[in-house]
Amino acid sequence: MKVPIVTKQTSFRVCGTEKSIVIMDILFLVLLFVVASLYASVGHGGASGYLALMALFGFEQYTMKSTALTLNLFVSAISFYSFYKNGYFKFNVLFPFIIGSIPMAFLGARINIDSGIYKTILGVFLLIAVARFFFRPREDFKDTKIPVFWLAIIIGGVIGFFSGMIGIGGGIILSPLLLLLHWSNVKETAGISAMFIFLNSLAGLTGLYFNNSFSPNAHILLWVVIGLAGGTAGGYLSSNKLSHIKLKYLLATVLLVAGFKLIIF
Repeated sequence: MKVPIVTKQTSFRVCGTEKSIVIMDILFLVLLFVVASLYASVGHGGASGYLALMALFGFEQYTMKSTALTLNLFVSAISFYSFYKNGYFKFNVLFPFIIGSIPMAFLGARINIDSGIYKTILGVFLLIAVARFFFRPREDFKDTKIPVFWLAIIIGGVIGFFSGMIGIGGGIILSPLLLLLHWSNVKETAGISAMFIFLNSLAGLTGLYFNNSFSPNAHILLWVVIGLAGGTAGGYLSSNKLSHIKLKYLLATVLLVAGFKLIIF
């Protein structure tokens, strides 16, 4: 059965008076901007954050995946450009990961899973995302190693498969691995992750399209504009430590609440 290309949803599925719905709509857009800003500042597209928001506001599974991956494309592209122009990108590190991840993200996106199982898996990944935001490498290091080619392909494939199935780019999983195994330093990791996310998101969207499951929210154009603005602001936030820390705690709260909501309820 085909899923409509664009949902006819015109509100954010919030019950209550017209005034309360408008307030919740505005709150959603503000949080969307915050999520895009913080994720872009560390080289991520923000899909896990967008999925958390949409889960809290009651969106359908295919709308969540299509919308999150679309936003991911634009925000990760801005983030990548920012790091790439400053020389923080190593294609030889990225290459083996995307050999495995791109086809598996495409396949993962085409898998139809039960709504309850999807929510549980997504909830677990959101909790992992919380841990990622508070993961801090000891100190940036200059001596890095090239990843073992075949191992990187396998890792990329596993990350890509689950990323496509859930609707994320996979950077939230790849980046701590790059740092822990000294395959890239902090800033290089941000640049590598941004391109990894962009390519996996594109592969995931392609998989959804060929599966007749591409179903973004009707407000997607507005959300893209806000995501782009947030991604641009991410550069400023990365240099403003106080604001960055406050936003990090705000985002962690959103991810925690959404994660537990999906797992428990």
